[in-house]
Amino acid sequence: MRILTFFLILTLVFIASCKQKAESKPESNVSTEEASIKVKGIEVTYATDSTNLNGYIAYDENKQGRRPGILIVHEWWGHNDYVRERADMLAELGYTAFAIDMYGDGKQANHPDDAGKFAMSVMSNLPEASARFNAAIGLLKEQESVDKEEIAAIGYCFGGSVVLTMANSGADLDAVAAFHSGVALPVMPNQDLKARVLVCNGADDPFVSAESVTTFKTAMDSIGATYEYIAYPGVVHSFTSKEADAHGEKFEMPLAYNADADQKSWESLKQLLKEVF
Repeated sequence: MRILTFFLILTLVFIASCKQKAESKPESNVSTEEASIKVKGIEVTYATDSTNLNGYIAYDENKQGRRPGILIVHEWWGHNDYVRERADMLAELGYTAFAIDMYGDGKQANHPDDAGKFAMSVMSNLPEASARFNAAIGLLKEQESVDKEEIAAIGYCFGGSVVLTMANSGADLDAVAAFHSGVALPVMPNQDLKARVLVCNGADDPFVSAESVTTFKTAMDSIGATYEYIAYPGVVHSFTSKEADAHGEKFEMPLAYNADADQKSWESLKQLLKEVF
């Protein structure tokens, strides 16, 4: 009887020990570094002499010290949730990201006709476009989490054309990256370009002609610019946006999300920023 009691106690102890280990086992394989990331997003307002602007700044508040600052310029739809999601993604990588507003008052378009008008109003008035862009750079540099000597800019669609144009106009940027962006720009590459450049486009994007790509590359080569132009076969416009398919179907436009190109272009951006900073 004593022997049976002894073995019963041992069995209960073993079961309790196994239960305790199971309960203490982590639910995921998230690293300590990943678990320590805490992205904070804040709404900001800023202005030029003529325009009020709304933006969104994201950073990891658990990260110590100053870090590179990255401007993000929206698609022609305007400053929306998509550009803020990209800001959060950059914050997770350890940067301070600023999703800026190039239209004013956070204005957004619900139809391609309006989006085209908004985009044209910016690209046809470069002094005001530069003022809005420079106001954003100024605010980004004021952030306590930003090393004001390390600034880059990225953009999508219309935003890609904006960052390329600003870089060609001599903006003090270390790097720029453009995704599904036109390269027939109001200011083409010239000796004022200081930034290292990445362009990621769909090879089958009907909005980006082969002639414009050739002209762009020729101009970049003529000034000895450091750049990479990547064209993804079979990929069309707006390939990084998961809303592209719905927009394409609704407005009968050649827009389509491509997960492979989206991931590859993001990895190329990460590599660019790693090398520059």
